[in-house]
Order: sequence, then C-alpha cells, then structure tokens
Amino acid sequence: MELFTLLLSGLLGFLSPVGFVVDSVAQNVIRSRMEKVEQLQVRVDNAPSHQLIQGKVERVRIAGRGLWVTPDFRIAALEMETDPLNFNIQRLRQRSERSPVEGNQSQTLPSGALRQPIQAGLRFVLTQDDVNKLLASPTVTARLRNLGSGFLGNMGGQQAQAYEFVNPRIEFLADNRVRFQVALQEKGEGGDKQTNPKQLNLKVESGLGVVSGHQIQLISPTASINDSALPAFLIGPIAETISEQFDFRKLEDAGITARLLQLNIKPQQMEIAAFVQIKPDSLPQTDKK
Repeated sequence: MELFTLLLSGLLGFLSPVGFVVDSVAQNVIRSRMEKVEQLQVRVDNAPSHQLIQGKVERVRIAGRGLWVTPDFRIAALEMETDPLNFNIQRLRQRSERSPVEGNQSQTLPSGALRQPIQAGLRFVLTQDDVNKLLASPTVTARLRNLGSGFLGNMGGQQAQAYEFVNPRIEFLADNRVRFQVALQEKGEGGDKQTNPKQLNLKVESGLGVVSGHQIQLISPTASINDSALPAFLIGPIAETISEQFDFRKLEDAGITARLLQLNIKPQQMEIAAFVQIKPDSLPQTDKK
C-alpha cells in the first residue's frame, strides 16, 4: 500500500491553491515523491472543467517506466487509472498555505481531504533483477530473517535454531512458477558472525496462483537442502507461512480493499494487475484533533 499512498499524495499535490490541474504539474509533483523516474506520463480528465473548483476529477491515468519508489525498490512498468475522485479542495488549500514549498510537503493528508473512497486499477511489472536487488536490501533482509526463524522453528531442535537465512535470490520461470534460493548460515555464539560459517543451500520451487482474488497460494511446491528433497511435512508449513503473508484480507479492517485480478509470471519478469479501494479515513492523515 505504500506505493498507492505515494501516488495518491502526488495526485493531491497537483491541486494548486488557485484550483486548476495541469498534466505537467501533476507529473512533476509525482516525480518529486519518487526516488528516481525514468519515464512518466500523467493524464487528468476533467469534463466539465468547472467541477475541479468543487474538488472533483473525472479520471486520472498514470503510466511510467523505471520508477524507483525507494533506493532499493524499482518498478519496471506501471499503469494506474482511477475512478472519479472527490476532494475537499478547501482542506487541500489549507495544507498548501501551511507548506508552500512543494518539495517539503509530506505524504500525509489533512483530515477530511477526501469526500469519497478512492478506487483505482493498477498494473505493474517487476523484473527478476529488480526483485533480487530489493531482496538484498536491509529492510527485506530483516523480514526474511524473521520469516526464516519461523521456518527453522518448524524443523525443531537446537541445530535448526543455529542457522539464519542469508543471500536470498529469486528466479522467475515459465508457467507461473518461481524458484527461491537462500543460504542457511550458521550463527556464531550469541548471534555473532563467524569467520568461515557453515552454509546449507535451501531451494524452494513452486507455482503461484490466486485464491478468490485476495490471497497468493503456492501450487505443488518442492524444497531441498543441498539438493536433498525435504519431506512434505516440512514443506507444508513453508507454503502456509507464505500464503498467510500474502493474504490481502488483512487490510480490510483498516478500510482497504485489494483484489488481485491477474498474476502472470514468465522468465525474467512478473506482471500483476489489481483493484484497490481505500476509504478516506484509512489513509495516513494529519490535523486530527
């Protein structure tokens, strides 16, 4: 949801204090919220034009390539199209008056900035190389260690607890399949690093499917350590843990509805299409009393 919030904050940013929208201004505002942008086009449809004075926009379309959301997270291609939007223009102008310098505006919204839910369709493409760079980032590495602790705990025994996940890599295969490889590296005493730690190579390969639009499921997964196949009773917990991590129903309590419409994996890249609805009171906001 971080990506959607970033794009939305950019859309709100191009509503200037004088109350008009210019496509080039919209592009510049969204660019300012990205780490780096290779290509970006924004089209704002508003007919009749006088509706914008009331804070209403008919549709916004965004298309981009090479969008760096963070220094470690690059999206190869992105397309986004919104349903009609309805802003509280007065609240947005109040924020602009308090933060007149565009680059200093935060990616939060003043309370009451939206009059109705935001609905949008998104399609984006991730390449294998970009995902592997993300996996190597400190943030993702820490999350994988936590995930690895759960998996190693299922193996049982002190020997399993003496290892941690390092050097993760993913490979996109044909027919909606992926291969994930990671090293199980021996920990030192007290968690300290060893000079020449022992390593085991864990490999997991599986098909990926979508359950009712809200959950990613592993299909016919296999796993091995040092090319020795793991038994089914160990693979099962891995599949369950991954499916639980990618269950978008968890977002509904926060007022966010996300549905996967398409998941297409082929060699070197993955394409995802989704529908997202966000209620006004579920977005990060400021100025709450």
